[in-house]
Amino acid sequence: MANYEWNAHCKLALKGGLDPAIAQAIAEGREPTGMDADEALVYEFSKSLHNNHGVSDDLFERAKTRFGERGIVDIIAVNGYYSLVSFLLNVDKTPLPAGVEPALKPLKK
Repeated sequence: MANYEWNAHCKLALKGGLDPAIAQAIAEGREPTGMDADEALVYEFSKSLHNNHGVSDDLFERAKTRFGERGIVDIIAVNGYYSLVSFLLNVDKTPLPAGVEPALKPLKK
């Protein structure tokens, strides 16, 4: 993840109604608690994509039942897109705006 991207989009997520505790947990590399069922399913699906480069059949079926195949494609696409954007920003070393401290903690490998 890129701090530049996080700085730009975390504010929008909070304005859109994301619980600040969920955003804080993600920024700190912790699994959030208190997510609603949809948030938890998207989080689980996304986490599996990043950690395992895929999802289990059970997870796929649960996501398909809830979001449909188009929804699954959207989840995969947004994960891939923002991974690419983060790679570009990180390699470019795009700085945060003046006076903004990095919010993201380094992720454990």
